Amino acid sequence: MLLKATPQSLHGYPCSFLVFRLFSIFDSATFNSCNPHADMEHCNDGDDEKFHFVKKLSGKARRHEENMEGLGVLNVFEYGSKREVVEETVHLGFRIWGSVEKDGENQQHDQEEEEEDDDDDDDEEEEEEEEEEEEEEEEEELDDEDQEGQIVAEFDSVCKNRELQAESKLECGDLVFPVNFKHKEQIRKFEKDENTAKHPLVREICRLIEQRFSWNTDLEGKLRNLLRSLTQEQVCAVLRAQRNENVALSFFYWADRQWRYRHGGEVYHTMLEVLSKTKLCQDSRRILRLMKRRGIDQRSEDFANVMISCSRANKLRGALRTLNLMQRAGREPNLFICNTVFHILVMANRLEKAMRFLDRMQRIGVPPDVVSYNILIKGLCIRHRVDDAIDLFEEMQANGCSPDKISYNTIMVFLCKYKRIGEVRGLLEKMWTENSLIPDQVTYSTLVHVLSKNGHAKEGFEFLQESKSKGFPVDKVAYSAIVHAFSREGKMDEAKEVVNRMFMDGCIPDVVTYSAVVNGYCRVGKIDHAKKIIKEMHKNGCKPNTVSYTALLNGLCKLGRSTEAREMLDASEEGWWTPNAITYGAVIHGLRREGKFAEACELVMKMIEKQFFPSAVEINLLVYDMCRDGKSANAKEFMEECLRKGCKINVVNFTTLIHGFCKEGDTESALSLFDDMYLNNRHPDVVTYTTLIDALGRKGMLAKTTRLINQMLKRGLIPSAVTYRTVIHRYCEKGKVEELLGLLEKMMQKHHFRTAYNQVIEKLCKFGKLEEAYTHLDKVLRTASKLDADTCHVLMKRFLDEGLPLWSYKVACRMFKRNLIPDVKICRKVKKRLILVGNSSEAERLMVQFVERGCISPQQQ
Repeated sequence: MLLKATPQSLHGYPCSFLVFRLFSIFDSATFNSCNPHADMEHCNDGDDEKFHFVKKLSGKARRHEENMEGLGVLNVFEYGSKREVVEETVHLGFRIWGSVEKDGENQQHDQEEEEEDDDDDDDEEEEEEEEEEEEEEEEEELDDEDQEGQIVAEFDSVCKNRELQAESKLECGDLVFPVNFKHKEQIRKFEKDENTAKHPLVREICRLIEQRFSWNTDLEGKLRNLLRSLTQEQVCAVLRAQRNENVALSFFYWADRQWRYRHGGEVYHTMLEVLSKTKLCQDSRRILRLMKRRGIDQRSEDFANVMISCSRANKLRGALRTLNLMQRAGREPNLFICNTVFHILVMANRLEKAMRFLDRMQRIGVPPDVVSYNILIKGLCIRHRVDDAIDLFEEMQANGCSPDKISYNTIMVFLCKYKRIGEVRGLLEKMWTENSLIPDQVTYSTLVHVLSKNGHAKEGFEFLQESKSKGFPVDKVAYSAIVHAFSREGKMDEAKEVVNRMFMDGCIPDVVTYSAVVNGYCRVGKIDHAKKIIKEMHKNGCKPNTVSYTALLNGLCKLGRSTEAREMLDASEEGWWTPNAITYGAVIHGLRREGKFAEACELVMKMIEKQFFPSAVEINLLVYDMCRDGKSANAKEFMEECLRKGCKINVVNFTTLIHGFCKEGDTESALSLFDDMYLNNRHPDVVTYTTLIDALGRKGMLAKTTRLINQMLKRGLIPSAVTYRTVIHRYCEKGKVEELLGLLEKMMQKHHFRTAYNQVIEKLCKFGKLEEAYTHLDKVLRTASKLDADTCHVLMKRFLDEGLPLWSYKVACRMFKRNLIPDVKICRKVKKRLILVGNSSEAERLMVQFVERGCISPQQQ
């Protein structure tokens, strides 16, 4: 409607609507190239009708500021003065007047160009996919040794020209901008980005992107029109504003396919910067190739961002290949790239490679700065190589690079973890004497918190006092950390002393500090002292919160006073505090440990009424204790009630209850509950099946056991070692060996169990079925391993115990045939028994086989 309008027909629209429509039609490149002052001069030269139309539009701009703010779509007054808005509106008025005549003629031509552009994009995508496949094949051909050594080789080839020009020694600041200048540039850039992000066009684009799940043709057309009015900086602001990087990437590709719009270099740089915070390394490399194809300048920072993305995805090879791509692009490594390589190697735990890379940097004339050393120092400390980090710290100073506070703080933090307080104090002195760095409040607060967290409360309190003596303010957080550390160690006198010191210093303890003291007294069993602290809190105007009361209730339950804890919980409304799920859980576990299952179940139901649902673990603990106490029926009622009220009941809860019924011998209830699992969409696992198999086998119901095993295998469950042992034990106990062997064949098709047949022979020996064990000994002797020899020894001993030495002799002969050497001591016993029963020839033949194989000498027979 707007393209066919005349100046008279546009007179009734609010200025905000006109400006919005004008912004949504024209692309940003044409819009920025126009000069409103030149258009005014041209208008004054002759075209009265145009000037009358623009003059009206300008008047609307002055009169409808409130209307534009009310629409909330495009408020141009947010980013310009009223005079600028008038001039901009005049400028847009001339543009729309000229575009009305040309738009109809160009529609067909525009559509043809858009189709051609889509075809080009499809070809580009196909080429990019082919390149990605080729690069993946090349990555698979790399060996691990090539991966470790490639980074140094790539760096050498890139820097071979620079090595000839390197000076003997460079100062660390040679390649770095002055700090003040760099800081001011960063501030200006941040303010500029912040102002761009607040631009109405950027806000409207972001609003439309948030509605992407309910998109239609109108919304997409609106977004397409607004896109053509954006500058490159505004597109970058849209990309940075997206919380989901995948959404930013989709918008990047979508915008790049639009007609009359092309991304500038700054947009590509921003997109790579956004992707560097993700693991989308393939998309980062694709954008890098797209920049090369379109002739966009590739900066060193772009390659560094791709390398960071690869490192986040744990693809060290991809990061190294990016370094190779930088070489092909003719980019020489600078300090930023080198620091990125350091970061990647440290994250990949290749500290030795990183140290060699440091030496190489110094030799080719790129001196490391304090950031380089800090990356390596932190990497060494994280790998518990604090001494190596200290050596690197000293080397850093010897090379003329002064450490900063981050260097000192990093080492001191890890020294505090190992309670090396003397070295920490030495570093604090060096900060001022050697580097003129004054330890500030951040340094001392960090030391206090690290020491407190690692159980060194006394040393942390000493640093807190030292910080106070130097004039640094000490807040409640630092005091609370010390109190919590003392309370956790059970040193309540020291914790109370710190609280008193807080009052003396004018720092009133808050609820966090008091709660730590309450918890400490409860841990050492001094409930009365904890109650006094609660009263003291009220007296000092500090209201106890849920954490305070939860600690007190947990302490009561640990001392076996769960009934008192339950009464205090019921009186929570009178005390003006609200229990949470943790509070209810503490009391429930206390009642459970004391065997008060009815009260525990009642409290669970009350907990659910308060919209606090117990976890599956809490329910399982209560069900298990009830089943162990022989109350499986009550446990079933409780679990069914929880299920009706919407609690999360999993397969473990059902299995625990089934085990309870099986332990009581009630297999019918166990099988009924097993069927109920499918009705509740809870599929049994191998533990559930094993529990039922053991219960049915114990009762001799092997027919049902067989059906259950076949059902388990049919459902694709893999038998565990416990399942094998259970099946073997129950079938051997009942003497169903042939049926057992058939089941084992089916089970081993799902999962091979090495000692299955060994266990069969040993179980048969245990139950006295020696003839069957001897018959199936061939299945054990297939592999002829040491485990098989041990099984044969078990069978030989059982035959000797039964007074059948000749059968033991036969087992030994079968072992010799499989190149297994029987135990000599057992065979000597067999020889003696054979001689006693009149089988001297067999006894002599047995020992001869040892002599023939060189196990014993002829004299030792």
